[in-house]
Amino acid sequence: MLLLRNHEISPEGWNTIIAISPYSSVFQTPLFYELCNEVPGISAEAFALEEDNNLKALCVVTLLKEPGIKGYFSRRAIIYGGPVLKEKDGEYCLEYLITSITNEFTRKSIYIEIRNQNNYGTFKDVFLRNGWGYIPYQNFQVDCGDKIQLYNKLSNNRKREIKKAINSGVTIKEAEDISEINEFYFILQKLYNQKIKKPLFSKIFFEKIFNKGFGKYFLVIYKNKIIGGIICPILKGRCIYEFYLCGLDEEYKEQYPSTMATWAAMEFANNNHIPIFDFMGAGIKGLDYGVRDYKSRFGGELVEYGRYIKITNPLLYKIGRFALKYIKLIKT
Repeated sequence: MLLLRNHEISPEGWNTIIAISPYSSVFQTPLFYELCNEVPGISAEAFALEEDNNLKALCVVTLLKEPGIKGYFSRRAIIYGGPVLKEKDGEYCLEYLITSITNEFTRKSIYIEIRNQNNYGTFKDVFLRNGWGYIPYQNFQVDCGDKIQLYNKLSNNRKREIKKAINSGVTIKEAEDISEINEFYFILQKLYNQKIKKPLFSKIFFEKIFNKGFGKYFLVIYKNKIIGGIICPILKGRCIYEFYLCGLDEEYKEQYPSTMATWAAMEFANNNHIPIFDFMGAGIKGLDYGVRDYKSRFGGELVEYGRYIKITNPLLYKIGRFALKYIKLIKT
């Protein structure tokens, strides 16, 4: 078994394993790897296992940190979607892969986190015996195969909101130029600053998503004004993802921009033979999470694929959590 890194991985082999693996996600594609390496403050490394000129496993690891003093305490390696594996020899390849990744990122990051978008339940023991902790993170996934069932599974409130928004004159369009991306980003940044209070990628990242065609922007329009939208990366024929969602819901209470953005993506999935809409998270099982209730009303299946975390520097991890909370309190 040969370990390949970055440009040693052939594009043909990379695309082939993405096409056939049941554990693929859009965040493990060559395009996402390229995207991350073109944005200041973000980088990505790719690892693959090859045998007899065939890739057996693959993983894109994204290295993130905040600007300024926060950067030292926020260095983290994120594996979005989870490793790409073939079912045959999956355990052996996974162990080899996560060991190699741990060795590489022990000094580069404070922790490594795998955010699963597929069910890795059969490999749980592999992670645990290699020192990874399990987080019971939940998610909603919506079957978009049948248009009638897709609509019927919506809660009565969601159906009412969609009807009212359409009757009020709300329309949906795909973004056509950078100026529209900038308007979307302004709304998203406001949401993160005022409510979510978590790190947000720079505007360059969102411009690159548009320019490289990594994801579609569905924009909610009311009286010729953008009042919300959603970014949806797509794994062709497999899944469409809610990557970032925002809406001026307080300012436009009768137009329900967040609901309309989500519904637009689900309708697009149905019209384009994409079987699954993935909400990309519904919080930790057993802990209050208001967004979980909101997402549940779109008729999806609640799944627990979880997350795995490897703390590579326990002392800095503890200090960093305290320091970042302190810095956040100072700013609020």
